[in-house]
Order: sequence, then C-alpha cells, then structure tokens
Amino acid sequence: MAMIAAIEDYFTLGCGRCDRFATADCSARKWSAGLDALRAICQGMGLQETVKWGHPCYMHAGRNIAIIGAFRGDFRLTFMNPSLLKDPEGVLERQGPNTQNADAIRFTDLADVGAKAAVICAYLAESMEYAAAGIKAQKVIRELELPEEMIEAMDADPELAEAFHALTPGRQNSYVIALKAAKAAATRVARIEKFRAKIIAGKGANEY
Repeated sequence: MAMIAAIEDYFTLGCGRCDRFATADCSARKWSAGLDALRAICQGMGLQETVKWGHPCYMHAGRNIAIIGAFRGDFRLTFMNPSLLKDPEGVLERQGPNTQNADAIRFTDLADVGAKAAVICAYLAESMEYAAAGIKAQKVIRELELPEEMIEAMDADPELAEAFHALTPGRQNSYVIALKAAKAAATRVARIEKFRAKIIAGKGANEY
C-alpha cells in the first residue's frame, strides 16, 4: 500500500501505511478533530506544511520542526529535534524504549490540545528559532550491543560485515532492535539470514 502524497488526503483518508486506510477504523479519522486543531496551531505559527513519511510535517528555514501522527490510543505532535528543547512544562514523552529523547506530546481528546495550546506554540517557536539560527542537536553516538548471533554471522561472512558497518547508525540500530526482539537464538539466526539482502543493499530493517 502506497503512502499518501497530498496533505489533504491525510486529514480525510489517513496516511496510507496500513489496511485501515480510508476506512472508519483509520486512526486519522478517529482523531480528526484533534488533528485539525494541531494543524491549525502549526499553520498559525507560520510553518510550511508538507507531507513526509505519509504524515503532515511542518517545516521552517528548511528544517523539519514537527510531525503529526495518529494511533489507536492517542494522537501526537512529535518534535524533530527534541534534544534541543528545554521542556520546562515536562510534557514531552518518549515514544518507546528505544527512543533516545522525549519528543512527543500525546493527546487523547480535543480538549487536551486546547489545554496545551500555549505550550505547543512556545515549543514550536523555540524549535523555529533553532532552525533559523542553524543550531542542530549534537549527535550522540552510542555503541551498539550486537547479539551474539549477529557477531558470529559477520565473522563468518565478510561481505555482510562490511555492508553492516557501512550502514548509518540508525539503520544498524534497526537491526539490533529487530534481533533483540526475538527470544530464541534460532529465531535470531533466521532473521539475520532474512535481513542479509537488505543489509547488503544498504537498507534498514524496516525499509522496503
């Protein structure tokens, strides 16, 4: 299924990333009122609206500032350079155990957006100032803890090892996460075999 390319499609049909697209069960439709409210705030801040990764993405000075997303249990405004934000209100949350920084404000109804509107605007304005000044977050390089099966596979397969080490840190980490999610060693070995072609092609675990 192809992701949407037109901004209005997201707010009327969804992102196009799953089989709930354009159905009543689509998360974008479920949270439509809240998403419209977030969109209005972003537009009111003068941000450029575009579509990236099937979602509304808001830009300033050529930099991604924030992205809107909808899920079954909530909808979110995610900041693209969260390590720069001071978050004095403590509203930013990590989206998962593998998320490096707290980067998202979660909402469960339209009233949540109204209650946090001033904070949202302040955080967007701060992000826009960093973008306009060309200030970027300092990259933190974390040493990967490779599963033993991956180490053994690369020791036995120089081409795989070379391709894996040529991947970006994010792509390398996507494989570590996918492999560590498997409890059994045999499953990890099978996944490495399945991933080999992607790694050789320079892709991440979730890329097609």
